[in-house]
Amino acid sequence: MSVDAKLVAQLRAQTGAGMMDAKKALEEMGGDLEKAAEDLRKKGIAKAAKKADRETNEGRVHAYVHSNGKLGALVEVLCETDFVARNEAFVHFCNDLAMHVSAADPLYVSRDQVPAEMVEKEREIYRAEMQNEAKPQEIIEKIIEGKLNKWFSEIVLLEQVYVKDDSKTIEEYLKEKISSLGENMQIRRFARLSM
Repeated sequence: MSVDAKLVAQLRAQTGAGMMDAKKALEEMGGDLEKAAEDLRKKGIAKAAKKADRETNEGRVHAYVHSNGKLGALVEVLCETDFVARNEAFVHFCNDLAMHVSAADPLYVSRDQVPAEMVEKEREIYRAEMQNEAKPQEIIEKIIEGKLNKWFSEIVLLEQVYVKDDSKTIEEYLKEKISSLGENMQIRRFARLSM
């Protein structure tokens, strides 16, 4: 099947994929733009997983200050080479990330950084809320786990919904960038300041 060049350009703009990858995905999906975009996202996540073990010794510290001068963030994002650290797409990603941190105010980069005592305290609060519910214990535990997952999605950067595109989390956005830049990347830390 021959694919229209305008459709390829539209898919590239939507996903950030290379021209040949976009064309191939559209051909495989019969010209369906949505299916092709979903296919590219799945392939990008698979590519990112393969690169996860590679060392990240380069990167950059990037600053974002909101236009009113009263809110800002610093992010440290690591990559494999200084070539990528200077790449415009990498710098753009760092800026998007710092802007997100400013807007969403996460507390931790990943779930494993959240102190166990804090998680247990939150679990006890949910358990107390459910105390008078006439439900089986296993259902109550599932509800508590669901509430904990929602809480993590509010305080953990990688699990937050990306403020500029609510169809993906920060972790999914990171994996897309790993796939498109061809290097392992890691969000090491951040700091948010506000007046």
